[in-house]
Amino acid sequence: MGLTVMTFPAALTPILLLTASNVFMTFAWYGHLKYKTAPLLLVILVSWGIAFFEYCLAVPANRWGSAVYSTAQLKTMQEVITLIVFAGFSVLYLKESFTWNHLVGFSLIAGGAYFVFRGPL
Repeated sequence: MGLTVMTFPAALTPILLLTASNVFMTFAWYGHLKYKTAPLLLVILVSWGIAFFEYCLAVPANRWGSAVYSTAQLKTMQEVITLIVFAGFSVLYLKESFTWNHLVGFSLIAGGAYFVFRGPL
């Protein structure tokens, strides 16, 4: 019996990989905020270890994604995904509130993303 490999459409693969990479990076950058008494050097080393896995996902996401998207679209996609992941992380993991100000600010950024993907005016 052979190993079956699941494949995704070329346009979806970078989105999935960037989403997963952003989960790792959000934990690397902000996860330690729940452990403010941990030694800073330890926090840095653990964050680097987590970030390694982020790079293992982000680099192929951008390499493969460049066959489908422009680099401006990839960067914009990554930023929007970052905001979505961060919003969920801050509410679910850090137990912070998500306010109307956050929603308005993130919506304005998403509006900018629309113009990047829309094409020339």
